[in-house]
Amino acid sequence: MKKFFEEFKAFAMRGNVIDMAIGVVIGGAFGKITTSLVNDIFMPLLGMMTGGVNFGGLFYALDGNEYASIEAAAEAGVGTLNYGAFIQNIVDFLLIALCMFIVVKFMNNMHKKPEPAPAPAKAPRLCPYCKSEIADDATRCPHCTSELK
Repeated sequence: MKKFFEEFKAFAMRGNVIDMAIGVVIGGAFGKITTSLVNDIFMPLLGMMTGGVNFGGLFYALDGNEYASIEAAAEAGVGTLNYGAFIQNIVDFLLIALCMFIVVKFMNNMHKKPEPAPAPAKAPRLCPYCKSEIADDATRCPHCTSELK
């Protein structure tokens, strides 16, 4: 059992796990910000452009009757399909995805990889006798006619 806890401690304390935990916490906070952006700024503007529609309050009562609000239907004990909340969640997701795309694109631009250096040219083969440059597949030096190994 002690070995199990030692292995778990080694796993949990690796840098990747801690980085991932920090990312989850920051992601949760970022999710709250974007949810507030959608619910408090974007959806009211969208509602104003569509003639004052409150998307969060759009619903369908499953008994077929009409109720003033979701709360009124809930008090009457009627189930509702809250498609307005669904629309808000879709907009929330799209904004989060857009923000994450922009952040990742920005980070990729910040970490541009440097151009790889050109491969160094292969050192020329030299004749061991006259030190002249010779072809790699030569068996005799064209300058001093020495036999090459």
